[in-house]
Amino acid sequence: MTSDNMINNNNTISRSKNLWSGFLFGLGLAAFIDEMVFHQLLRWHHFYDKSTTDIGLVSDGLFHAFSWFATIGSLFMFADLRRRQSVLMTRWVGGVLLGAGVFQLYDGIIQHKLMRIHQIRYVENVVPYDLVWNIIAIIMIVLGGLLVFRTRKEYIT
Repeated sequence: MTSDNMINNNNTISRSKNLWSGFLFGLGLAAFIDEMVFHQLLRWHHFYDKSTTDIGLVSDGLFHAFSWFATIGSLFMFADLRRRQSVLMTRWVGGVLLGAGVFQLYDGIIQHKLMRIHQIRYVENVVPYDLVWNIIAIIMIVLGGLLVFRTRKEYIT
C-alpha cells in the first residue's frame, strides 16, 4: 500500500469515527435529556407506561443506563480522536445533531405512535406536543445531515 493510500484510508477512518462518536453522543444526550426532563422533572411519562409505576421506574433506570453507556462510549471514541489529533469538530457536531434527531424521531414515531409504550404527555389533545417533538427532530436531522455532507471530503492534516 502506498503512503497516499494509507493517508486516504486513515482519513476515511477518522471521518467515520468522528461521525459515529458524534452520533452516539447525540443519541445518549437526547436520551438523557428526555429521561431527565420528561420522565423525572416533569413526570409526564415513564419509558414504559403499560404497567405499574414501579415497572415504569425500573424501565426509566434501564433507559437512563443505556443513555449513559452511549454517551460514555462516544467520549472514549472522541478522546481517541483527540489523542490522534483527528477531531473534525464540524463533522462531529453534525453527528451529534443526527444522533439526537434520529433518537427523537424514533421515540416520537415508533415508541409514541406505533408501539404506544408511552406518550409524550397524557393530555386530551397530544397533537401539538407530537408535532413540536417530531418537527424539532426533523430540524436536527436536516442540520446534522448538512454538516456531515459538507464535511464528507474534509481531511486531517
